[in-house]
Amino acid sequence: MTFMGDFTYESRPVRVVFRPGAAVTATPAEVEHLGLRRVLVVCGSRGETVARAVADALGDSCAGLHAEARMHVPVEDADRAVTVAQEAGADGVVAVGGGSSIGLGKAIALRTGLPLIAVPSTYSGSEMTPVWGLTEGGAKRTGRDPKVQPRAVVYDPELTLSLPVPLTVTSGINALAHAVEALYAPDTSPLIALMAEDGVRATAEALPLLAVDAEDLEARSRALYGAWLCGACLGATTMGLHHKLCHVLGGTFGLPHAETHTVVLPHVLAYNAPAAPDALTALGRALDTDDPPRALWDLAGRLGAPRSLAELGLRETDLAVAAVQVAGQPYANPRPVTAEGVREVLQAAYEGRRP
Repeated sequence: MTFMGDFTYESRPVRVVFRPGAAVTATPAEVEHLGLRRVLVVCGSRGETVARAVADALGDSCAGLHAEARMHVPVEDADRAVTVAQEAGADGVVAVGGGSSIGLGKAIALRTGLPLIAVPSTYSGSEMTPVWGLTEGGAKRTGRDPKVQPRAVVYDPELTLSLPVPLTVTSGINALAHAVEALYAPDTSPLIALMAEDGVRATAEALPLLAVDAEDLEARSRALYGAWLCGACLGATTMGLHHKLCHVLGGTFGLPHAETHTVVLPHVLAYNAPAAPDALTALGRALDTDDPPRALWDLAGRLGAPRSLAELGLRETDLAVAAVQVAGQPYANPRPVTAEGVREVLQAAYEGRRP
């Protein structure tokens, strides 16, 4: 990759603990390290068992367990969670689970300023970013605010052992999307390029191993390490067409988050490829290929992941509406974004065409 001699890089103030068993053994120590005395634990229904174990480990420091996180963080859920935190007298929040749980924790932090500790159980990467998202009236709003950046992140590969293989695959490819867009972001840097390339390599190497043996703890650790790097890339750069498109498909049409990223990524990368040669070179090294869009599409198919938006429930009549919404939002992207171009990307993703 050509060296970039003109760049700005801002590091995020976050403390990371990474080891098997850390969810229960390290989270109480991180609460104490931040001087917190009453933390609210939030999670979704699927991860309630693990979150309850964390809550039990916190003992008297736990102000309660709120297990109502949902995908895309509906604003009414955020309102309710803020009320619960305030009524419990919480002075901090511990979010246990995937992107939905951490997203709800961020919504509380955004509204209240309470410090957030993240204990991720998927590869979403949200824990490494100051990015928040809320869905209201069929539209997903996102923004950046230092208040929502977790103050501590506890990575425990053992938490991901129970992640079903299909979700393991799509969550991992979702992580890859963060690194892909960071490589051609307008505010990328040599450090981001290093993290992105190694994050893609680690994740792409781990996912096939986990498709064969979902309890391979070494592969789980490598995938979580990759997700950490990819998430850090997401937190430090401006995302482009891929993420904006997925936000519209999720917020407006209710498509599942990780699966949507998995389907869309190869097609957006193919669209941007002519304008992002350095990113393609780095991805080629990480994926050991001379055609990264095709390699990502092949990876998803080989691991049994969905490869078309039709599979996810989108109707063909929705494509024009989505294209207009996406093209109407200003954001940085290496190739100019037009309604016609977005419609072509959506059509290819809807049909599941080979890029």
